[in-house]
Amino acid sequence: MSEDLDNNNVDSPSVLSAKLKRPNYNDNPYIRMPGGFSLEALKSAIDYKPKPGDLFVVTYPKCGTTWMQYIVAVMMRKGRPVIDARDYLQNSPFLEFTGVDAMEYMTDPGPIKTHLPFHLIPFSSQAKYIYVARNPKDCCVSFYHHTKSLPSYNFSDGTFDEFFEMFINGQTDYGDYFDHHLSWYEHKNEPNIHFVTYEDLKVDTKNEILKLAKFLGEEHYKTLTNNPDILDKVLEYSSIHYMKNSLNESFKHIFSPTSKTSDNMPSGVKAFNKYMAEHSWLVKNNEVEFVRKGVVGDWKNYFTPEQERRMEERIKEKTKDSDLMNIWKK
Repeated sequence: MSEDLDNNNVDSPSVLSAKLKRPNYNDNPYIRMPGGFSLEALKSAIDYKPKPGDLFVVTYPKCGTTWMQYIVAVMMRKGRPVIDARDYLQNSPFLEFTGVDAMEYMTDPGPIKTHLPFHLIPFSSQAKYIYVARNPKDCCVSFYHHTKSLPSYNFSDGTFDEFFEMFINGQTDYGDYFDHHLSWYEHKNEPNIHFVTYEDLKVDTKNEILKLAKFLGEEHYKTLTNNPDILDKVLEYSSIHYMKNSLNESFKHIFSPTSKTSDNMPSGVKAFNKYMAEHSWLVKNNEVEFVRKGVVGDWKNYFTPEQERRMEERIKEKTKDSDLMNIWKK
């Protein structure tokens, strides 16, 4: 486990390298978080009281979060795209990263993003929740690349074998993949929860978007069915190609050591920027790739036969009392 550093006692890069474990996590009484995330922002997310009409996009990390955020945002904007990383972060705030005050900075309609398991989620029958599930093998591979890419994790030289061991033992940030999925799967039939798989979105994106529009409300469904051009724009501006172009390059500036901390930004973002400024050496040898492939089956390029066997054993062990894995049988 990673120990938190005292930001008031900043050591030299060589000393910090020895202190920061790989990956660099923030361990706290609630849930393991990425290094640099503010405990105060997390607490504000857990304590938040949803307002009627609030919409949350919920996933375990790397299970289609950004894709769903883009789909919902473009739908709510009636075809206008998300421009770049700043637009994405500002108008679809990552609740436990930015802090609850981030919602005061929204200028366009969008969902609230969170990776919290059900027992920590700010839940209300007056709010709506979209949960995207992804098969554990592809999630593991995507989460590995995410952890390797983002400088705050201090894992740029990490191997897939190393990450696999953490993932299969439930030791990554946000805890155990299966516990997270199971916590939401148990509530999948509640009227204010829309449960969808990443794989179904890939197979029939258009139809799944229409199902989602029905869940969001009759107004959104009618807009898409009566205006095929808007539906086409939702598909275009939530495509992997568009997301890669709009996010990856602009995210590099956000993680740059020269990124400025301003008073005019959410508290969690200020805390993260301060952390990164004090640990600017973390940025070296990192190429931020927030959106990567977005494919199904990439795990076959990474898993050894032994890792596949162990993952199958883990699946059986964790889901023995649930039919969770049936959602991927087709």
